[in-house]
Amino acid sequence: MSEEVAKEEKKWFGTLLSYAKGSGGKLGISVVFSMVSLIAGLVPYYLVYRILDRYIAGTLDRAYVLNLSLAAALAYLVKVLCFGVSTGISHYVAFNVLEGLRLKVADVFLKAPLGDVTAHSIGEIKGVIVDKIEDIEPPLAHVVPEGAGHILLPVVCFVALAVVDIRIALAALLALPLGLVFMMLTFKLSGKNLTKYQEANARMSSMIVEYVEGIEVIKAFGKAGVSYEKFAGSIRNYRDFVIEWMESTWVTMKLAFAFMPATLLGVVPVSILLVGKGIMTVSQMALSVMLAMSMVISMAKIEIFSNGLRQMQYTVLEIQKLLKIKSLPEPEKEKLPDHYSIELRDVHFAYDEKDDEVLHGIDLSMPEGSFTALVGPSGGGKSTVAKLIARFWDVSGGSIRIGDVDIKELKVTSLADIVSFVTQDNFLFSRSIMENIRLGKPDATDEEVIRAAKAACCDEFIRKLPDGYDTSAGEAGKRLSGGERQRIAIARMMLKNAPVVILDEATAFTDPENETKLQESIANLTRGKTLLVIAHRLSTIKNADRIVVLNDGRIEAEGTQEELMEKSPLYQRMWQAHIGARNWAAGNVKEA
Repeated sequence: MSEEVAKEEKKWFGTLLSYAKGSGGKLGISVVFSMVSLIAGLVPYYLVYRILDRYIAGTLDRAYVLNLSLAAALAYLVKVLCFGVSTGISHYVAFNVLEGLRLKVADVFLKAPLGDVTAHSIGEIKGVIVDKIEDIEPPLAHVVPEGAGHILLPVVCFVALAVVDIRIALAALLALPLGLVFMMLTFKLSGKNLTKYQEANARMSSMIVEYVEGIEVIKAFGKAGVSYEKFAGSIRNYRDFVIEWMESTWVTMKLAFAFMPATLLGVVPVSILLVGKGIMTVSQMALSVMLAMSMVISMAKIEIFSNGLRQMQYTVLEIQKLLKIKSLPEPEKEKLPDHYSIELRDVHFAYDEKDDEVLHGIDLSMPEGSFTALVGPSGGGKSTVAKLIARFWDVSGGSIRIGDVDIKELKVTSLADIVSFVTQDNFLFSRSIMENIRLGKPDATDEEVIRAAKAACCDEFIRKLPDGYDTSAGEAGKRLSGGERQRIAIARMMLKNAPVVILDEATAFTDPENETKLQESIANLTRGKTLLVIAHRLSTIKNADRIVVLNDGRIEAEGTQEELMEKSPLYQRMWQAHIGARNWAAGNVKEA
């Protein structure tokens, strides 16, 4: 373990409270109230001892009993009120921490290179943001304040027992060393498997997400599919691992729970012996037993809480690994471009340092207001070029400039305002259709949203939904086609009205009836804007100012439709294949 990692493990709790949005200091107040609550809970025991002492002496009267009973009730009220205040404050802090952590993880993912985000499975990310962070709440809200109180209580009880008789105090600790030995053995055995447990849990979560997302395919091909077997296998493996883990710690854990809080094992026989010798009174023996029983509860709680604390520490350290994903570097002061031409200068790119390059020295200029199309075989690097312009990743070599500014000199939010990006796979959030479109321009009026929807040819089908524009996209997603979802994404892009527009096969799922209208709307919207289109249907980009043919990460040819038909054999083959496919689709293939 490196020194840096060791330091992080020691200061993990301070790191956790740094996400409390300024409320972390209140946890100390919660601890104080918890301690007062537990100490107040001892007062009735002392008052019972006083009553019992008077009773044995034959000097007990009704007024004395009434006064001490009222005092005991008041002490109990203080105990309940202080406990309520303590847990109220600790829960407030805990939920602030949860909110801060979730917002931080989301912010890290937003600013990180896309490859670093996609390197983590959906199940792993869901497990962190939803499950692991949520798991921090119970120990933070209960273990920390209550645990501090339960550590103090045995100390106070031990001191009180020592005041009665030091031999009784030492007898209360008779079984403690043995309990500690078994508890440490349990932690040692458990610690070896804790990392494996988290990994098994993450794999199962990931398989569950994959299974649910692919349920349509699985239903079509039955349970024999690979996805179902992976899903079922991950659950079986998780079950077998947990059972084996529990079996390995069952004996030591039960022995720890048996001996750790066994204060009465020594207190009862020793106190009986002292009473028999006349060294201790019966009332003192009763007080000793009550104090010892208080220690039992606290020491049992400490056992449970210590495990929760270890789990919280592990979770925080796991979350920290995600929070350490490097963000795309941003300048402290940015220079905004005064025009929106795009230039790629000797751009090289590899998704990972260990991987081979996918782009090899791309030089490409797109003047402001021009229409540039990227075409080529699958895997040629078209989408990679588009995503580099949007800065989903940083180039491995070379530079990309918008206007006279390198995009690395722009803040991520500023670049997002400049570039609109629409892909084939468009995600709709579980909120109304109106709000999904409004994401393109958060301050847009309803009228502006509807105008954009009409331009994207989706107003008609939206109005047919149960609640029209107010229909949740989550519910509508069950009845929307891929083309309809794509048109909503295009409406979002139209509403944003950014100066640079990138369309990655944005009308791929659109039906022929609406495609012409949509192409006209896009053409009107993008007039005067810098437009980059990635297309497989070459007929949609034949009027582009420049068509760039990418093949194997290099520019093989560029020019207008006419120029490429003359000088690019690859483009000629692609065009002939496209025309042949259109004829085939139209049923125009002639028999030989």
